[in-house]
Amino acid sequence: MIPTFTNKIVQMPYKKTEQYDEKITVKLAENYKESISLLGEDAEREGLLKTPERMAKAMQFLTQGYQLDARAILESAKFHEDVSEMIIVKDIELYSMCEHHMLPFYGKAHVAYIPNGYITGLSKIARVVDIYSRRLQVQERLTHQIMDVIKDTLNPLGVAVVIEASHLCMMMRGVQKQNSVTTTSAFWGEFQKNETRSEFIRLIGSKLH
Repeated sequence: MIPTFTNKIVQMPYKKTEQYDEKITVKLAENYKESISLLGEDAEREGLLKTPERMAKAMQFLTQGYQLDARAILESAKFHEDVSEMIIVKDIELYSMCEHHMLPFYGKAHVAYIPNGYITGLSKIARVVDIYSRRLQVQERLTHQIMDVIKDTLNPLGVAVVIEASHLCMMMRGVQKQNSVTTTSAFWGEFQKNETRSEFIRLIGSKLH
């Protein structure tokens, strides 16, 4: 017997929606439309008619970190646990915007902390990376912001953050170096000791699976 298939649509119980501030969207769109015209394009031609609005929404999405509280995210899943071994979340993808040229930089963050009575949900570490990267940034400040909020919220014995990123402001313009990667690091507490820091560097560089 040959099975038959129908085009029945199954409604998913979860739906993700994006919300934008209408006033901000309108004002940004007006500015982007003017910018397109100043660059020599016809902002009224078919292909560009909705581009200013799309740009306005995209920029709000890419800078949504200003509206989020990293400390509150960590506190929302803060648990008492008698653990004192290093916890590492590595290869966290990040996408940010260089504040100097408004061009993206992207890469990976490796974050570790040594608990001192409290741990947080593993996904919250990745959320913290997103919150600070979804802003106008420089990589050096981003690295320290991630470290500082974990230190101040969880009061651990140590925190370590390493970020490796490629910057389009170096790849598309300026020196145009396509294969350059920038690495920044921040260490606090137990990670300022050579032995602990070396263990962290070794673990983020290894393939354990």
